[in-house]
Amino acid sequence: MSAIRFEHVDVIFGANTREAIRLLDQGMGREEILKRTGQVLGVEDANLDVNRGEICVMMGLSGSGKSSLLRCINGLNKVSRGKLLIEHEGQQVDIANCSPATLKAMRTKRIAMVFQKFALMPWLTVAENVGFGLEMQGRPANERKKLVDEKLELVGLSQWRDKRPDSLSGGMQQRVGLARALAMDGDILLMDEPFSALDPLIRQQLQDELLVLQRQLHKTIVFVSHDLDEALKIGTRIAIMKDGRIIQHGKPEEIVLSPADDYVRTFVAHTNPLNVLCGSSLMRGLDQCRHVAGEVCVDQGRDCWLGLTEGNQIKTARQGSNIIDLQRWQPGDPVERLKHEPTVVDVSIRMRDALQIRYQTGHKLVLQEQNRVVGVLGDSELYHALLGKNMG
Repeated sequence: MSAIRFEHVDVIFGANTREAIRLLDQGMGREEILKRTGQVLGVEDANLDVNRGEICVMMGLSGSGKSSLLRCINGLNKVSRGKLLIEHEGQQVDIANCSPATLKAMRTKRIAMVFQKFALMPWLTVAENVGFGLEMQGRPANERKKLVDEKLELVGLSQWRDKRPDSLSGGMQQRVGLARALAMDGDILLMDEPFSALDPLIRQQLQDELLVLQRQLHKTIVFVSHDLDEALKIGTRIAIMKDGRIIQHGKPEEIVLSPADDYVRTFVAHTNPLNVLCGSSLMRGLDQCRHVAGEVCVDQGRDCWLGLTEGNQIKTARQGSNIIDLQRWQPGDPVERLKHEPTVVDVSIRMRDALQIRYQTGHKLVLQEQNRVVGVLGDSELYHALLGKNMG
């Protein structure tokens, strides 16, 4: 069951949506509907599944409909037609057609939001801002304090708890907004261009911090952005929108390697492959490696071999006649601490990390998927990607 599902969602802003829907069904577009009815077509026939625990980035140019669609999830925008299903306690709640009481419960217990403009109350302290939603939920004071302390520590602002927002930098204020959303403990987190008002260095830092937090918390995040590099960096999947319609939805690599049309192709034309491509699209598969007597050669130049089980799990490793150790790396681990030994990584490793590990260790990388060896990544594969040979 998807955490969030949009089924043929239309969003029309105005008092007479029925006439606008009739014209939409006749094939008229946004400009013609506006001219004839004065109604604004914000979103047209949106179909999208957001899986539990992923970061789905909705992106596009200004006016593409990304924020309009996001704000339907917590009822800030009304769905004019279609269904918007939110998974809740094993059931699906249709936000587009639920009661006011149900919508209130979803907003206070299930869904939290981080706004672009921080939306902090200047007369409250940092701690009071973070705890405001908990107070609205009617939580006891001691429970509120415990949760506020936890979330401030999580975002690195414990020492600022008694300060007012105007004494904090923009990046710190956005952390307060994030802590406030996390304190609500909802499984779904909506982020409407939360970093766009920040300078580039702070923006990159908060992107990194968000990814670290996500590895700890496993929230379902819907993130709106107009910045492709940001979308490619943080998105598990990306939905590219234009004129209220979803043009393409998929993993970052899929969008870069197989753009759906000229609009998307133009969007990704100058994408840096270091930030997008990952091991699964770069590697040399296990079936392309040399196999001898139950072993597979993962680095012919260094005479490195792996002994594998029938399920392709690692049994032994040797270089020439010497038994060797394999080290493992996971996202967030410091690359500079790796030894000059072969490194086992997940098949989802980003190209930038793979290059750094290859440089640090001097060895090719062994790629695994669910503890099964699936391929090897070395200089040849990395150079081909840098030269654009994997970019289609």
